[in-house]
Amino acid sequence: MAADARGARVRATAIDEGVLDAFCDALWLEDGLSKNTISSYRADLLQLGAFLKKDFLKVEEADLFAFLGSRKGRASSAARRVSTLKRFYQYCLRERRIKVDPTLKLDPPKRTPRFPKSLSEAEVEALLAAPNTATPMGLRDRAMLELLYATGLRVSELVAVKTFEVNLDAGVVRVMGKGAKERIVPFNDATRTSLAAWLKERGALVQSRLPTPNSHATRRTKVRGREVDTQPLFVNFRGSRLTGRSVQRLVARYVALCSTRFGISPHALRHSFATHLLERGADLRAIQELLGHVQLSTTQRYTHVNSAQLLDVYRKSHPRAKAGS
Repeated sequence: MAADARGARVRATAIDEGVLDAFCDALWLEDGLSKNTISSYRADLLQLGAFLKKDFLKVEEADLFAFLGSRKGRASSAARRVSTLKRFYQYCLRERRIKVDPTLKLDPPKRTPRFPKSLSEAEVEALLAAPNTATPMGLRDRAMLELLYATGLRVSELVAVKTFEVNLDAGVVRVMGKGAKERIVPFNDATRTSLAAWLKERGALVQSRLPTPNSHATRRTKVRGREVDTQPLFVNFRGSRLTGRSVQRLVARYVALCSTRFGISPHALRHSFATHLLERGADLRAIQELLGHVQLSTTQRYTHVNSAQLLDVYRKSHPRAKAGS
């Protein structure tokens, strides 16, 4: 009896898995959210289920405030939890599982804007020159850094690029971004040269490590009528796919060799890509397309970097900004 009562209490305080699965499916099918974002939403709701002492469809505003107050962490995480609750209970209202939305008065915490870190052009040049290109792994690292800076790819996008998705003749790479959105991003001649050198070395590396015809790293298939290598562009010394964590470690190591600043991540090359394009007059919407941002507001974070340059232009150009006006 006692065991049955405990089981009933556990079931009563948990989010209904069927509703949770349906909600997550809706996030993917209707909103096109990435798997990582959906996983975060699911984790937030499972925490809510563990916290509640009542049916999650009968929660009140005070229950949600208590739940949010019990969570610790960064402001960005708190903002995401509020977003999770709002989306979830709006979904439940739409599906007629509840009659009143308990999240109407929930507001995300105010956050101090976090401006992206970026490298100066001189720092980028030093970073790109850091790998020892006399070694196979140095050639790989140079090509990897060149591609990150030339295209503004996310690390997750970089490690997912396959060899056939790089077109050296056209100077473009096909990228599968967040929400399974595909985009074509151009790269420059220096990147083309580095990629060509790495692809030549990569072929020899893969064949020497996994020479069998049916090996994972040499698998080929037909794409649009032609046979192509569908394996990852960047591999480790064993011929296996390079992971995002490995890329982070490599970038940190090269940054340490050429910069005194700490905390520079692979994402800094993406920020530098956008910042330097802006500084040289690129259109914000073009940068939005290159970066794969859904919202222009996300791209607009980079405009703060140009504030000093804009002020200089204003002082030189505006008729009433001259000295003595």
